[in-house]
Amino acid sequence: MKRPKRITPSDLLLSSYTGGNADLFPRILSMHVPDGSLIADVTYGNGVFWSKVDLSKYKLISSDISSGIDCRCLPYRNESLDALILDPPYMEGLLRDSVSDKAGSGSFASFRSYYSNGDETSGQKEKWHGAVLDLYRRAGAESLRVIKDCGVLVVKCQDEVSAGKQNLTHVEIINFYESIGFYTKDLFVVTRINKPSVSRIITQRHARKNHSYFLVFIKIPASGILPTKAR
Repeated sequence: MKRPKRITPSDLLLSSYTGGNADLFPRILSMHVPDGSLIADVTYGNGVFWSKVDLSKYKLISSDISSGIDCRCLPYRNESLDALILDPPYMEGLLRDSVSDKAGSGSFASFRSYYSNGDETSGQKEKWHGAVLDLYRRAGAESLRVIKDCGVLVVKCQDEVSAGKQNLTHVEIINFYESIGFYTKDLFVVTRINKPSVSRIITQRHARKNHSYFLVFIKIPASGILPTKAR
């Protein structure tokens, strides 16, 4: 019987990481998503997450709103995917109803114009941070539908201050996803290398966000029992 390869301390994947998403994401996949898995990245954008992934290991379906796929209404059959990647616009500035006030550009442009609560096509009823949460909740519920039992959902998010109020978005997402049938298996904190840009302010009331999160969820089977290897 072949013994499993031992992991040295220098090879350990830590919960806190300083660097870019493209460097950490392949390691998250390696730890949590088995080789050969059918994975749908439903907010693919420019594919930054995948730039350093060995794509021969997985069966990737890449899409986003620019290709006509809404992460809240996916074209996949029930329980047809092994894993799903979700990285929607997670700052309320991307979801404002005034075009002139909308934040973000480049790969975010198509997300911004479609998911804004001011666009009729979005079906968005909430505003500001509520719009962000509504997007995550609806996308999470749809992810639960299309992922197989014990399948993996990897979510990217960031906390935010909106309308002067602190919002711990990652906590809100975890609480909701666990309420609908996911188990929170892992959490990674990603700290950016460069300093965030900021305009001059009179008084700072909250810490400036320079970190984001990768959350790893497992779909709990109808039996309510997760196999040991999935925990």
